[in-house]
Amino acid sequence: MTDSAPVDGEPALPPKPAAPVEAPEGPPARLWDRMRDDPQYAPEHLALEAVRRLGPEAAQWAERERAQRPDVPADELADQAVRKFVNHARLSGAVSGAAGLPGAVIDVGVLAWTQARLVLHVAAAYGVDAVHPDRATDLLVLQRVHKVAESARLALGVAAGRERAGALFGTGGQRPLGRVMLQLGVRLARMAGVRAAKRMFAKVIPGAAIILGTWANSSATRDLADRARALYRGGPRQLPGPRRS
Repeated sequence: MTDSAPVDGEPALPPKPAAPVEAPEGPPARLWDRMRDDPQYAPEHLALEAVRRLGPEAAQWAERERAQRPDVPADELADQAVRKFVNHARLSGAVSGAAGLPGAVIDVGVLAWTQARLVLHVAAAYGVDAVHPDRATDLLVLQRVHKVAESARLALGVAAGRERAGALFGTGGQRPLGRVMLQLGVRLARMAGVRAAKRMFAKVIPGAAIILGTWANSSATRDLADRARALYRGGPRQLPGPRRS
């Protein structure tokens, strides 16, 4: 809708300011510390924390939307969530403002967190309990960190145990920061998608990330959204297990 033309003798109205673009939210500081201390299980730590922090947010969002629009179809709610978080994914490639490997690690961490938020909102849109511990398993399989639910659950159990041990006894000896950052970046990039992994390493080369950033992030996130829809449409169901002969 365009602004009406000014009437003679009346001052022209200033143009309406554009709506602010909501910046994507990254993982909390304590989760970053946990992943840095235990980069091997970074995706599992992220999935566990995402369900704790983002699951209630997704459940409350779906409840609020249904209260305001009782007849809204689940597919429409899912569409709404996908649009929002794909847009966030496009922005996540430049959220750190830092160059080199540290900036790349932050960017893919924000992208993986944004994708976890998308999955949990899609689950809630289809009436699936977004705060149930099984959603952490879903995240790891949907994001292709693990091929089957059984291995994802095992890895989550290990990560939870290491989290408790770290809280009680602290972390072990210090390792070279560069090696830790590289391992953490690779693990998070694989969680966020193969294209995101290529994008992470491209960011280390000046100029390359600008070309790949928004396309790589949104493409990986749309692919994930399609898998989440296929899983949750129609309500709760189990992820695929190992094939039996």
